[in-house]
Amino acid sequence: MDLIFVRLLFIVVVALTCFVIEPFGLTRNFDAGVGAMIGAAIVLFEWRLRAVSLKRLIGAAIGSFLGILGAYLFALVIRNSVPEGHTQSFLQILVMLLMAYVGLIVGANKGDLLNLAALGGIFGGEKQGKKSYKILDTSVIIDGRIADIAETGFLDGIIVTPQFVLRELQLVADSADSLKRNRGRRGLDILQRLQKVATLTIQIVEDDFPAVREVDLKLIELAKLYEGKIITNDFNLNKVAQLQGVQVLNINELANSLKPIVLPGETMRVFILKEGKEYNQGVAYLDDGTMVVVDNARKMIGKTIDVSVTSVLQTTAGKMIFGKWDERGAYSRQAVPVSVPLSPPATPVPIAAGAPLPPGSETKTSS
Repeated sequence: MDLIFVRLLFIVVVALTCFVIEPFGLTRNFDAGVGAMIGAAIVLFEWRLRAVSLKRLIGAAIGSFLGILGAYLFALVIRNSVPEGHTQSFLQILVMLLMAYVGLIVGANKGDLLNLAALGGIFGGEKQGKKSYKILDTSVIIDGRIADIAETGFLDGIIVTPQFVLRELQLVADSADSLKRNRGRRGLDILQRLQKVATLTIQIVEDDFPAVREVDLKLIELAKLYEGKIITNDFNLNKVAQLQGVQVLNINELANSLKPIVLPGETMRVFILKEGKEYNQGVAYLDDGTMVVVDNARKMIGKTIDVSVTSVLQTTAGKMIFGKWDERGAYSRQAVPVSVPLSPPATPVPIAAGAPLPPGSETKTSS
């Protein structure tokens, strides 16, 4: 709001100056109207100039300076070769405008090749500061996992929270629906947790784009302005931002990349929970929610079995593992009873007459 007030004040000052001085030789009201249009054009130029990077600005300034210097040298040639008059004045002005324009455009386009970090000083951190901006989406604030990531130290730099995102969070927190209200309050609590992380700098910006109504499109425009990245878990915002050349950090993609990796041929132990869509299929789930589709496991519902991984399918919605249960191999590994042979019967040993009996071989005689 302060910037808008300053811009309006500038336009009014330019209009009043033209009203008093009458620089165009018209009536005071017409001069004031022309002055207001000039002030509005300057404000529009300034508004568009804010979206230009520092590299482009420096390149444009250097190109304009070189163009004007070249135009001055051309003007000396024109002054000595063309007689004085309107033609000479027109050619001098035309050459100056042409060289300044060409220098401005070429310098701005080639400005990205400048290495400002090599200059040191105030330019040393320009690239790093621009690239370190990370803009939070409403969905990722309500999701809450961003706070856990930040507290582990994997997220650093300047976290930008736009004012229009805070307004959307406040509307959700003030909703009559209890579910939406709880989600909005959860998002505000997550922002407070982020503010307590020592390695982060939370910056609330007032930049808004009145011509853009949707919050997702405003986030994309803000990311272009700050040359930053959008942190979100919204699939549609992810795709639209990538189409417009804006980098996105998707929390869901990060979670999918951290899931356990299995390779075809490996064996894993799963609990068959329900029946699959295809014939004789069973479905299991890992601890992180990954679905495991097992062939030949329909009759093993409610049991824990060892399956062999056949393939892994990675999609934007998550990861799916396909496996197969070998019924014959499972039965072959079951314990088989082993028969133990009995001891052979004792063989009688002949004893000679008069020889002593071996111990324990005495017999009772009947009286």
